[in-house]
Formats: sequence, C-alpha cells, structure tokens
Amino acid sequence: MSMIELDGKVAVVTGGSSGIGLATVELLLEAGAAVAMCGRDAARLRSAEALLRDRFAGCRLYAATCDVLQPEQVNAFATDVARELGPADMLVNNAGQGRVSTFATTEDAAWMEELQLKFFSVIHPTRAFLPQLEQSQQGAVVCVNSLLATQPEPHMVATSAARAGVHNLVRSLATEFAPRGVRVNGILIGLVESGQWRRRFDARPEEDRHLDWTAWTARLAKQKHIQLGRLGLPQEAARAILFLASPLSSYTTGSHIDISGGLSRHA
Repeated sequence: MSMIELDGKVAVVTGGSSGIGLATVELLLEAGAAVAMCGRDAARLRSAEALLRDRFAGCRLYAATCDVLQPEQVNAFATDVARELGPADMLVNNAGQGRVSTFATTEDAAWMEELQLKFFSVIHPTRAFLPQLEQSQQGAVVCVNSLLATQPEPHMVATSAARAGVHNLVRSLATEFAPRGVRVNGILIGLVESGQWRRRFDARPEEDRHLDWTAWTARLAKQKHIQLGRLGLPQEAARAILFLASPLSSYTTGSHIDISGGLSRHA
C-alpha cells in the first residue's frame, strides 16, 4: 500500500523504462497517479509498459518514445500527455548515465555532449511541461542528480561539472517558479544498482569470478567507503523522488535529498 494517495494527479517521468525511472513510475502508479513515461529505446519502453500494465491492471499509463535532447519531440510528448491523461502535476527529470574520463582524456566534443545531455535533459522537459504544472495546485519538478554535483571525482570530470551545474539550476528554477506555485527539488544519488553496474560485474576479471553479485558489490561499497556497506536500490531513490514530487513535501523547494548510503563526506 502506498504512503500517499495521488488519485486524480498526473505525473511525467523521463527515462522511465528502466532503473530509477521505472521504479519511480511503479511507485506513482501504486499511489494512484496517472503516469506518462518516455524513453529513447522503443523496445525497452514497450517491454516496461507491458510489465506495468500487467502489474497495475486498469492503470492510466501513457508511454512514448522521445529523445529529451530534441525539443520538438519533447513538445509533442507534452501535448500528447495533456490529451491522453490531462495536464501534468509532477515532472521527474531522470537524466542518463555518467561519463568516465579525466581532464586529460576528455575531448571538446565529449565535454559538449556531456554538458548538453545533463542540462537539456532538464531544460527541454521543464520548459515543455511548465505551462501544465502552473495549472496544478501542486506543481512539482524533481531532478535526478548525482552526489558528484557536490563531491566531484577526478575520473568523471565532465559528468561532475555538469552535475554541479544542474544542482545550481535546481536552485535557480525553484526561486523563479515559486511565485507560479511550482516547486523544484532534486535528489543526489551515490552508487545505485543499475544496468551499468551489472555490466561491470559481468565483465569483472578472472580473479574476481568467484564473487557473486552480493559479495562483489559489498567489496565495492567497502572500497568506496559507503557507510551502509552496499549499493543503493532504484526503489530507494524512487521513494525520495515520490516524496519530493508529492504534497508530502509541500513546503520544500530548492532542496536536494542525499541518497548515497553515507558516501557523502559533507554535512
């Protein structure tokens, strides 16, 4: 049973076909919201949609392929959502994965690609859905960000810098949108189980082949000094997103929740 009832509310989740995005869609549907989700991979999106419709019989769900870096696609998606489900009350901007590279190995094109992805995956959907959110009595935007925004890693220099920019952007948007009745917040994730980590596990060297997933991730958590001793689960990030998107956080804007298992070294 969900902690909150969102019957009659409409939520939008970008990158909703896997990982944290999919876990968020599940929680929103569980709470009774109508949910629109999008993703670039049509096959993965349809597979996720089928699973959701099977689990949540009779749910109000709209799934569409959409590249959030293409403003015309995002604008069309926003129009379709309003037509299919009604105006959005909640928008979850769920940006893509990180880039592993140092300053010495990051070319200009890679910098541009990373900055464009992190910024415009927030800018385009927010711009497209803002008129709908302003109609809501509970308009909210949640940006899925990384602890790299405040605790950069030298081997992820471009992603760290871009994440810091989005962290700042959330604060700016919160200030600008508050008079319009729209809250803007974010979460800062640490190491969360994902397809990316599963692929690294599958590609582990021969000397580590005796380790199963639990043992391998526990060792990784120890190496990374994660105080809770494990990687996070997508559902744990999704619960924080649900809190920030819903009236449970009605007096919160311009803030970030740390979802890093104690990885953060800052108060």
